[in-house]
Amino acid sequence: MENQWNQRISEQPRHNANRKLIIAFIVFLILGAAAVYGWQVLKSQPTDNGALKPLRKVLNANEKLFTSTFSNKLSASYPTTEAVSRVRVNGNYGLKDPVDSSGWKLNIVRSAGDTLKLTLEDIKKLPKKDVVFDFKCIEGWSQVTHWSGVSLKELLKYYHLTEQVKENYLGLQTPDKGYYVGIDMQSVLHPQTILAYEMNGKPLPLNQGYPLRLIIPVKYGIKHLKRIGTMFFSDQKPPDYWAERGYDYYAGF
Repeated sequence: MENQWNQRISEQPRHNANRKLIIAFIVFLILGAAAVYGWQVLKSQPTDNGALKPLRKVLNANEKLFTSTFSNKLSASYPTTEAVSRVRVNGNYGLKDPVDSSGWKLNIVRSAGDTLKLTLEDIKKLPKKDVVFDFKCIEGWSQVTHWSGVSLKELLKYYHLTEQVKENYLGLQTPDKGYYVGIDMQSVLHPQTILAYEMNGKPLPLNQGYPLRLIIPVKYGIKHLKRIGTMFFSDQKPPDYWAERGYDYYAGF
């Protein structure tokens, strides 16, 4: 009798363990089925600019949060000695056609039928500004890089575009229109945003956007448009290459 009692006591923990294992397995199956069902429902949703509509709503909510708390924060600056000498290239969209440096002009559309055309020399009339910052790419890498050019805010002011900057956005395109981005005006007028014509103290290489590119430290690399051909102002979000493919429109941090 005593042996039977001891056997029952010794078997009790094993029964409890088996019971917990069965319950855990059932919970796992239920959660797995719910996840599969939820994913199927999500995939069946309509898309909005390349992203599933619920995901786009989340991205738009994040954008509102960032813009409401932005407050002209500055990206960390570094001494030029910390800048890398070999700068990575984050894509070549819009750079496939050869560029004629003698005929290149920056086209700034003031209004329909009214376009300001600036040569590189026109742009270089403004004081040179250096920006050394941690360039962040959505691919997961970053580098401290050194760029020189002119403050975009000061250029817009110098060429009397004060009415145009009252719009909410600035659109930028490469000359072949193969790549294009939209930037919120608050970031356009940020004190660290420049139109760069030099990298590490030398003219931009072809694969880095020669003769002129956007450097905007508060955004990820997908917004730093190379070889700018045209800029225009808009009250609504201009077309954006990667946002149309499901990425975040704001692309800032």
